[in-house]
Order: sequence, then C-alpha cells, then structure tokens
Amino acid sequence: MSVKVPAARTRVGKYELGKTIGEGSFAKVKVAKNVQTGDVVAIKILDRDQVLRHKMVEQLKREISTMKLIKHPNVIKIFEVMASKTKIYIVIEFVDGGELFDKIAKHGRLKEDEARRYFQQLIKAVDYCHSRGVFHRDLKPENLLLDSRGVLKVSDFGLSALSQQLRGDGLLHTACGTPNYVAPEVLRDQGYDGTASDVWSCGVILYVLMAGFLPFSESSLVVLYRKICRADFTFPSWFSSGAKKLIKRILDPKPLTRITVSEILEDEWFKKGYKPPQFEQEEDVNIDDVDAVFNDSKEHLVTERKVKPVSINAFELISKTQGFSLDNLFGKQAVRIIRFLSSLWSLHIKFAIRCATNVKVMYYGGKIL
Repeated sequence: MSVKVPAARTRVGKYELGKTIGEGSFAKVKVAKNVQTGDVVAIKILDRDQVLRHKMVEQLKREISTMKLIKHPNVIKIFEVMASKTKIYIVIEFVDGGELFDKIAKHGRLKEDEARRYFQQLIKAVDYCHSRGVFHRDLKPENLLLDSRGVLKVSDFGLSALSQQLRGDGLLHTACGTPNYVAPEVLRDQGYDGTASDVWSCGVILYVLMAGFLPFSESSLVVLYRKICRADFTFPSWFSSGAKKLIKRILDPKPLTRITVSEILEDEWFKKGYKPPQFEQEEDVNIDDVDAVFNDSKEHLVTERKVKPVSINAFELISKTQGFSLDNLFGKQAVRIIRFLSSLWSLHIKFAIRCATNVKVMYYGGKIL
C-alpha cells in the first residue's frame, strides 16, 4: 500500500498559500489561510520590479488606500498589505461566488426582483463610497463579485479617484472606464462629476441585468460614443413601467438633470423589498502599511518560506488512505472503540494496527511505524 505524502506549503507571514484562483499580466491571486485564526482569504501577489518598471506605485497606493477607507458589506474588504524583497502581497476578502458578469453570461438575463436586489446593494455601496469621497469610475458587472450567499461585492478600485483629486472647478478630468458603461460627460473630456458618472454606470448595469445585453453596443467606437451622448437606446418589451421610468432618469445624458443617488433611494420601484445593509462597528483606518511596503525598510519585509505539513499518527494516516477502510478490518464497533482510545493510548494503537494488518506504514519523515 502506498501513501501520498502531502507537499510542503508556502507561507507568507501568517498566511499559508493555496491554489491560484486568478492571474493577470502583473499579478496572480491565490486563496490562502490565516494560520492563526483559520480564516480563508485571497492574496493578490504582484511582482515588485514590474510595479516599479511600469510606474504603477502611485496607482497601487491609491487603490489600496481607497479600499482601506471603505468598510461596507457590499464592498470587497482589504485586510492588510505586505511586501518581500521581490513581491507585494495584498490580503483581501475571499469571495467564492464569481463575477456577476459570469452569472449573466451563463444563465442570461435575471428576473426583475433578482436584478433589483443586486441593484439595491450596488447603489448602497456606491452611495457609501461617495460619502467617503471615493469615485469608482469603472463600475461594470465584471467588477461586481458575489459571495456564496449571493451578496454583491464591489471590487477593483484601480481607476478610482478621491475627492482630493478634484480641481478648482470641483470636477474630475481624467477620462477612464469601460466604453460601454462610461457616461457621456466623461467622453466629452470637459470635466465631470464623479458621483453623476458613477450613477450612469449603475444605470447601464441595471439595464444589462434585466435585458441580458447592453443598451449601447456598436463595433465602431465613433458610433458607440454618439449613441451614448444622445442616450440612444430602447427598452425590451419585458421591462416593467417602473423599471423603465427609473432607468430613463438614470441614463439622462445631461448630468445636471440626471437622477441622484438620494433620489434613487426614494424611487418606488427601487424601494420594493429593500433591506438596508447591516454594518459592523467601524474601526479606525490605518494606512501606514501602504507606504511601508514601497520603501526599503527591512522591518516591514516578509519572506516566503516552505513549511512541512503537520505529522499525523498511523491511525489518522490509514483512515485517510483512499480505498482503505478500517470498517472491514476491525468491524464498525471496533473502529468506534479505537477512535475513542486513540487519543489516550496512541502508541498501543499504532502497535495493534501494525500487528493486525501486517503492513508497514510510512509517514512523513521516513520513519516506519
């Protein structure tokens, strides 16, 4: 009988790294476990040299600081930031339900009540961000994650802006975002209000959730932008009158007359079945570690190291071996007795199992029991 010895695990600080769950040009995301608490998290791992080479330091610091400022049940949480000599580690909430985009791509349009429930969560998250002086600027279904209970989580603040970045005119001036979801005033490149442009993107998302396709979609960017600036779209026949009325007010090409978040919260269609989010008590936000990971201070550096798996006794090893059953060897009643006694007389049980099976069992470390 052969037993597969578990491989050594990589540990960074207090986190034990698991499998890769996402990978991009500059980073990969791994699931990990906090060995002190047992909590499962996700860790975004970036190559430090690439971050410096592509001059992404300020953007990354802004994204991390922004996420630390926002403590809302519908926004992805960031726990801490660490760095080694070669890598940067961003520890974030592990969300295992996938992207909202994938849900639509796989199952098509959502029923109105379900679409409304996600939209309610999105609006409350965006409203909270705005109250903290944060404008997302890239809201789309691909950046909306779902946990195992179907709770929506806004993610990816890489293009976000803070109120401190506003110019003297009180407007933002960097055109960014995903073309199909971007507001008309952003395309005009004359300055825009971050709150109003985020609201527009939320309206496009609501349309996509209910329709299963985009309100503005053209192969030519010139034609696409022209349609967006005129708010040239039509509603599918299955949209309710309440949904049509609200979306029409959100997708108003004039930002000054566009519906505001506070007005959306009072809309009758929006309020149907609405449940306010449950907040945890807010903690003081510390962003000192954000600067620390980008300087050369050795006291803040962590190292990746291999950790041997915890050794297990013979009884546990045999019971975990695929295709081997102690029920057949001793009978169910005897197994129950052995399980009870194993914690008390492990040495005697090891000897008894060895004699009863006449099998030499190898365990991690190479010793024969």
